[in-house]
Amino acid sequence: MSKTYSAPKVSPLAPDRFPSLPAVRGARFSTASAGVKYAGRLDVMLVHIESGASIAGVFTRSATRAAPVLDCEAKLAALTTDAEGGFAILVNSGNANAFTGAAGDQAVDRLCQDVAQSLAIPAEHIFTASTGVIGEPLPQGRIAAVISQLADDLSESGAEAAAQAILTTDTFPKGAVQKFEIDGETATMVGFAKGSGMIAPDMATMLGYVFTDAAVAPDVLQEALTKATRQSFNAITVDSDTSTSDTVMLTATGRARHGRIDDLQSEAGASFQAALNALTRDLALQIVRDGEGASKLVEVEVSGAETDGDADKVARSIANSPLVKTAIAGEDPNWGRIVMAVGKSGARADRDRLAIWFGDHLVAEKGWVAESYREEDGAAYMRASELKIKVDLGLGAGHATVWTCDLTKDYISINADYRS
Repeated sequence: MSKTYSAPKVSPLAPDRFPSLPAVRGARFSTASAGVKYAGRLDVMLVHIESGASIAGVFTRSATRAAPVLDCEAKLAALTTDAEGGFAILVNSGNANAFTGAAGDQAVDRLCQDVAQSLAIPAEHIFTASTGVIGEPLPQGRIAAVISQLADDLSESGAEAAAQAILTTDTFPKGAVQKFEIDGETATMVGFAKGSGMIAPDMATMLGYVFTDAAVAPDVLQEALTKATRQSFNAITVDSDTSTSDTVMLTATGRARHGRIDDLQSEAGASFQAALNALTRDLALQIVRDGEGASKLVEVEVSGAETDGDADKVARSIANSPLVKTAIAGEDPNWGRIVMAVGKSGARADRDRLAIWFGDHLVAEKGWVAESYREEDGAAYMRASELKIKVDLGLGAGHATVWTCDLTKDYISINADYRS
């Protein structure tokens, strides 16, 4: 029996409004209420992509990947470059279909067969995702019961409702739009995502779907998505926990009237990559803004490391530290916790070369507190809702940026009550 759904309080960091998502030629969306976990809310979405499109995906590298993730990986690997027949994406919220054994695999197969029959496309071209509680059997029958309705309701204008249907503990839907020029033709790119907790590379308990009418070769599309994910979805962390279900998929319908992009190094390829980078970063930051219980968005920039890898280690050590995150929640400019996080990161650091800033305020340098720093300035800065912590290791040219949020009492409450 499904429970009654009660919408959560919207994050104070939420955008003012959901963007208007224009139609993407060749992509149609629909949603339904299947009662997967709750009654009275949208919890299943279907996307149909017309024949002639390219598709790409990136997924969690968790050793306990969910059944839909394993199925998607296998299907993408088996696709030929001239795959015809169109594609479909079926997503449910309320249940992750993870750690569900053979029953989970069978549920994926059955749902794909149902969608294939309803849309007359190959089952091998149908990709699923599930998000929600781990270790509970997927109520496959409830989802199957609405597939005919989903097929009948497909519409180019259904993207916003689809963004709503994939949410779990999210407090707001996340969408983004990019328009870009290729060979004098305006192409459109829209995307939506979900994610709020269990957020850390690779990637997060997050789902992301991006659609464009640009024409892009399949291998180039995969390369572009991998690059974009590296600087967006894999550069955010809420709580350092990586999920079993992370999925980001990108489809290019090819309906825009320009020559197919076969090389990211070309002018057209660079335009496409720039648009994709901007859109995925927009969605990734919205996920951090909706971090469970979050009250502050935090950018952590590390420079001066020996390598980019070392910079990344330091940035993540700071962004994932419960002590750093709780200090931020308490608006305490405790820069000693930054020093601690740098030291435990595993990257090379030198006390006397290290410099730390809170925003524009130089806090520490040359192995000690900066002469110009005043505690009251740091405390005043910490009251802002968006913060930047910058660290310069003074050792080389390595650089990395990671985005995170604070850790509040509400995070504990949300996750303590997650299954109740």
